[in-house]
Amino acid sequence: MELDLVGKTAIVTGGASHIGRRIALDLASEGATVVIADVDDKQSHQVSDEAKKNGWKVEPIRCDVTSVESVEGMIKKTLDGFGQVDILVNNAGWTADRLFVEKPRHEWEKEININLWGPINCIRAVVDHMIERRYGKIISVDSDAGRSGEVREVVYGAAKAGAIGLTKGLAKELGRFNINVNAVSPSLTLPDSQDEVGELSLWHESSSQAKVFGDPAVRERIAKAYPLRRIGNANDVSPMVVFLASDLASFITGQTISVNGGYII
Repeated sequence: MELDLVGKTAIVTGGASHIGRRIALDLASEGATVVIADVDDKQSHQVSDEAKKNGWKVEPIRCDVTSVESVEGMIKKTLDGFGQVDILVNNAGWTADRLFVEKPRHEWEKEININLWGPINCIRAVVDHMIERRYGKIISVDSDAGRSGEVREVVYGAAKAGAIGLTKGLAKELGRFNINVNAVSPSLTLPDSQDEVGELSLWHESSSQAKVFGDPAVRERIAKAYPLRRIGNANDVSPMVVFLASDLASFITGQTISVNGGYII
């Protein structure tokens, strides 16, 4: 099965680490030119260097998805450099793992700004270009916390539920322009390595998540909640995103597809 992304240009927000890093590298391995839109310059360049060693095209452009000006600047640089945007992957995300009543308002606001306003900002900045070309693939990396609700991730789950609604509504509005809009919804997803844990701002805010990654006994206990008896990783999530970015998925739109080991059925 050939995905044939040669000649396509993709943007992956939050592509410097974890799921975004894997998505960026996998899209590039299929022939796409990939822009990593991230606030972490160091990690973005490391991923770019890793890709170039394999002969793949991955370029970093600094971007804060919560800032309209930053997003518009990133889109302009992408269009100036590569001429088109075929694929947008809204992957940037953030949460702080605390009970609702213990979480300060500034953390709620950050969760909403990154997880809901981020995709809105990025889609709005690129959608006119996609409409003009009558082509586009928009994929958001959401969360099963937005489908079922999750203790200690209440506002994060609400923001992700909003992003799922965004996917459905946009699919109805944009389908006539040959633009597919879908979402991939992971459950708890482990980093590729322990080295990456310290690089993820997400886990700095979450002592309970850090215990999951650092303690095999805790991971084993959590895995029992999954029918497949393991916790997923970035390599489980990325193939679905890459498939939805391809023309093999041209008749799929408005869908939220869980990649979760059966955690939510």
